[in-house]
Amino acid sequence: MTRPTASSALSHLRVLDLTRVRAGPTCCRILADFGADVLKIEAPPGIDPNEGMSGARHSYDMVNLHRNKRSLTLNLKETEGLAIFMRLVKTADIVVENFRPDVKDRLGIDYKTLRSVNPRIILASISGFGQTGPYRMRAGFDQIAQGMGGLMWVTGFPGDGPMRAGIAVADSAAGVYAAMGILIALAERDKSGIGQWVQTSLLQAQIAMMDFQAARYLVEGEIPEQAGNDHPYSTPMGVLKTADGYINIGVGGDGQWRALCKALKRLDLEADPEYATLDGRFRKRRQLMDLLNVIFKTRTSAEWLDCLEAAGVPAGPIYKIDEVFADPQVQHVGIAVPFHHPVRGNIHVVGEPVALSRTPASIVAMTPEPGEHTAEILREMGYQDGDIERLRGVKVI
Repeated sequence: MTRPTASSALSHLRVLDLTRVRAGPTCCRILADFGADVLKIEAPPGIDPNEGMSGARHSYDMVNLHRNKRSLTLNLKETEGLAIFMRLVKTADIVVENFRPDVKDRLGIDYKTLRSVNPRIILASISGFGQTGPYRMRAGFDQIAQGMGGLMWVTGFPGDGPMRAGIAVADSAAGVYAAMGILIALAERDKSGIGQWVQTSLLQAQIAMMDFQAARYLVEGEIPEQAGNDHPYSTPMGVLKTADGYINIGVGGDGQWRALCKALKRLDLEADPEYATLDGRFRKRRQLMDLLNVIFKTRTSAEWLDCLEAAGVPAGPIYKIDEVFADPQVQHVGIAVPFHHPVRGNIHVVGEPVALSRTPASIVAMTPEPGEHTAEILREMGYQDGDIERLRGVKVI
């Protein structure tokens, strides 16, 4: 049976996916969408005490995270199960796991062991806090990483207390960073001929995503605080209420400020020395934003957006998620990918945000049922039907 391939970009690679929940599956989804043969390895039914922790098989999350993969059930705690896994390692390129750091050692699938089986193997490990250090054994959850990584202290309105972001920033970022690390290791392997151990964590990924706010402290010694919807240092840049909703404006330099004043027909503001410079506008930010809110409440969001676009002032709507996917530019870039799901019917899932001119990503298969491809994969390895039935009988697969 010919396996459908999402792209030729990574179709020469085989990935053994031992991950679950979000960070690891995000990493493997990227590789699968660009054509890698990703084998989602899961415990046989009734073996894993945390079975089902990722949600129902046909939930929106599972459907979106695990497309383009094949599923193999395998009990790594059994000698024969581990032996099958090691046979797969011999011909694989990448293993991705997000167990607690000690689990791979107990299972015998640590990097040193994998490297002895296949020196070219790349092991990618995603953890909550790192493979070593005082917090290595702590369970990692996105919101905990958001709090420890500084995001919650700069999110929300001043005085309201810490606020989590509305998405799993740390989880998703760790998955993307892991995929980037894997691709870097693959590029290096082309020179050296050997693999390596790629490591990231939710905590590290979250701190990296803090970017300029982290650098603000490390370089300047400043501790950033909550600023609500206002930009940390540029003004007026943030949310304004209109007659029928809200919009964002992004006025950075003095030229854009003058363009805004002309669009508003408020040349008095342009001439006001208090607002003439970025520093001056920042010092008077609250006063200025209050003034602008009064002005912007007089017209609808659509009217203001047309006006500001004509004036060359950066601005944009603030959408609910249904409005996001109704936007003509979003539809044009095609990030909502249509697909027919055998259970859920015609649906859309979130596509890859990176376009390649010759070997783009695509979606050719929905999330497999648990163990859907077990027999197929074992036959590819040379197992006979009788062997497969015996392994199934003793719950190795």
